[in-house]
Amino acid sequence: MSNKLRGKVAVVTGSGRGIGRAMAIKLASEGARVVVNDLDDGPAQAVREEIRALGGEALACTGSVTDPEFADRIISAATDAFGGLDILINNAGYTWDNVIQKMSDEQWHAMIDVHLTAPFRLLRAAQPVIRTLSQADAAAGRRVVRKVVNISSVSGVFGNAGQANYSSAKAGIMGLTMTLAKEWGRLNTTVNCVAYGLIRTRMTEATADADATIEVEGREIKVGVNHDLMAMMERSIPMGRAGTPEEAAGAAYLFCIPESDYVSGQTVLCTGGLTGI
Repeated sequence: MSNKLRGKVAVVTGSGRGIGRAMAIKLASEGARVVVNDLDDGPAQAVREEIRALGGEALACTGSVTDPEFADRIISAATDAFGGLDILINNAGYTWDNVIQKMSDEQWHAMIDVHLTAPFRLLRAAQPVIRTLSQADAAAGRRVVRKVVNISSVSGVFGNAGQANYSSAKAGIMGLTMTLAKEWGRLNTTVNCVAYGLIRTRMTEATADADATIEVEGREIKVGVNHDLMAMMERSIPMGRAGTPEEAAGAAYLFCIPESDYVSGQTVLCTGGLTGI
């Protein structure tokens, strides 16, 4: 443990499971106080307890990032409990695929809402807090660099058949990243993006069950990848395998540490060397 993030306050959406959980634990292991979020209270509380067992500080803020009231609530939770906001990772999301001629308006809007509108609302809610903190730093002669990390996908970079909704949202978050990097530079806040390739989570785990689903806000969402398809996908990756949640978290972590204080407006691909799909 290097404690590079000692005293920092971090908000990580979708951090009750998978990549988000790994992000929350990684940040906490480096000294950050973390606000953990999940749709369900159980996973959020479980990650909070994991962090506390490691000697870190965390609180759980349960709820859907697509709720119009959620952004103000989670930002307030961070500032009320820990007195500030230094790191914001917009990670929450899922996929709901279909070819365009079969894609419903509900499918389209669900992906835009969770992957683009929700981060927009969180950033909008965070701006007054970050502005006030930045002004206080300047008045005190302190130089504090805050960090935003948005999460995209290779589907947003290259497009992907069956994912018109998801790819569009993930392309949009890259545009939002570049715009906020320009707006927030004066606030000593970097805004960057990580685009993931194939990462092993419950959404992508190899399975023999073609009907495997999870429930997301009352919707039954198909999850998992056929074993043969997973093997084919992994063969296309130069490193020969899917990434782990911990490796995915490491890519986001790079944008949170002091060494990246002058890096902003960038999207890095965390893909095991894959440069197209």
